[in-house]
Amino acid sequence: MTQVPAEYYQIMEQLQAVDFVLIELTLYLDTHPDDMEAIQQFNQFTKERKRIKKTFESQFGPLLQYGNSYSGFPWNWRDSPWPWQV
Repeated sequence: MTQVPAEYYQIMEQLQAVDFVLIELTLYLDTHPDDMEAIQQFNQFTKERKRIKKTFESQFGPLLQYGNSYSGFPWNWRDSPWPWQV
Protein backbone atom coordinates (compact mmCIF):
# COMPACT_ATOMS: atom_id res chain seq x y z
CA MET A 1 0.00 0.00 0.00
CA THR A 2 1.30 3.45 -0.88
CA GLN A 3 1.91 6.22 1.64
CA VAL A 4 -1.19 8.39 2.00
CA PRO A 5 -0.51 12.12 2.30
CA ALA A 6 -1.89 14.02 5.30
CA GLU A 7 -4.09 16.11 3.00
CA TYR A 8 -5.98 12.94 2.03
CA TYR A 9 -7.14 12.55 5.63
CA GLN A 10 -7.86 16.26 6.06
CA ILE A 11 -10.14 16.41 3.03
CA MET A 12 -11.76 13.08 3.93
CA GLU A 13 -12.52 14.42 7.42
CA GLN A 14 -14.13 17.53 5.93
CA LEU A 15 -16.25 15.34 3.67
CA GLN A 16 -17.32 13.13 6.56
CA ALA A 17 -18.28 16.16 8.68
CA VAL A 18 -20.45 17.55 5.89
CA ASP A 19 -22.01 14.12 5.31
CA PHE A 20 -22.90 13.95 9.01
CA VAL A 21 -24.63 17.35 8.84
CA LEU A 22 -26.53 16.31 5.71
CA ILE A 23 -27.74 13.10 7.36
CA GLU A 24 -28.91 14.98 10.43
CA LEU A 25 -30.66 17.64 8.33
CA THR A 26 -32.32 14.92 6.25
CA LEU A 27 -33.69 13.27 9.39
CA TYR A 28 -34.88 16.62 10.72
CA LEU A 29 -36.51 17.59 7.43
CA ASP A 30 -38.34 14.26 7.29
CA THR A 31 -40.34 15.47 10.29
CA HIS A 32 -40.19 19.23 9.64
CA PRO A 33 -40.65 19.55 5.86
CA ASP A 34 -41.75 23.21 6.04
CA ASP A 35 -38.65 24.52 7.83
CA MET A 36 -37.24 26.88 5.20
CA GLU A 37 -34.09 27.65 7.20
CA ALA A 38 -33.25 23.94 7.47
CA ILE A 39 -33.85 23.49 3.73
CA GLN A 40 -31.50 26.38 3.02
CA GLN A 41 -28.87 24.83 5.31
CA PHE A 42 -29.32 21.48 3.57
CA ASN A 43 -28.81 23.09 0.16
CA GLN A 44 -25.78 25.02 1.41
CA PHE A 45 -24.16 21.86 2.78
CA THR A 46 -25.04 19.97 -0.42
CA LYS A 47 -23.15 22.59 -2.40
CA GLU A 48 -20.23 22.39 0.05
CA ARG A 49 -20.16 18.58 -0.24
CA LYS A 50 -19.94 18.81 -4.02
CA ARG A 51 -17.03 21.25 -3.70
CA ILE A 52 -15.14 19.05 -1.24
CA LYS A 53 -15.81 15.92 -3.32
CA LYS A 54 -14.49 17.64 -6.43
CA THR A 55 -11.34 18.71 -4.55
CA PHE A 56 -10.79 15.21 -3.19
CA GLU A 57 -11.35 13.46 -6.50
CA SER A 58 -9.12 15.85 -8.43
CA GLN A 59 -6.24 14.93 -6.13
CA PHE A 60 -6.90 11.33 -5.10
CA GLY A 61 -9.31 9.77 -7.60
CA PRO A 62 -12.95 8.72 -7.47
CA LEU A 63 -14.85 8.23 -4.22
CA LEU A 64 -17.76 6.25 -5.65
CA GLN A 65 -18.30 4.01 -8.63
CA TYR A 66 -21.25 3.27 -10.94
CA GLY A 67 -21.48 6.73 -12.44
CA ASN A 68 -21.28 8.67 -9.18
CA SER A 69 -17.74 9.88 -9.85
CA TYR A 70 -15.77 10.58 -12.98
CA SER A 71 -12.67 8.60 -13.81
CA GLY A 72 -9.37 10.01 -14.92
CA PHE A 73 -7.30 8.48 -17.70
CA PRO A 74 -6.23 5.81 -17.48
CA TRP A 75 -9.11 4.18 -15.61
CA ASN A 76 -8.28 4.98 -11.99
CA TRP A 77 -10.99 3.28 -9.98
CA ARG A 78 -8.63 0.43 -9.18
CA ASP A 79 -6.00 2.76 -7.70
CA SER A 80 -5.62 2.42 -3.97
CA PRO A 81 -6.16 3.33 -1.28
CA TRP A 82 -9.91 3.27 -1.59
CA PRO A 83 -11.81 5.49 0.84
CA TRP A 84 -12.88 2.54 3.01
CA GLN A 85 -9.29 1.30 3.29
CA VAL A 86 -8.01 4.25 5.30
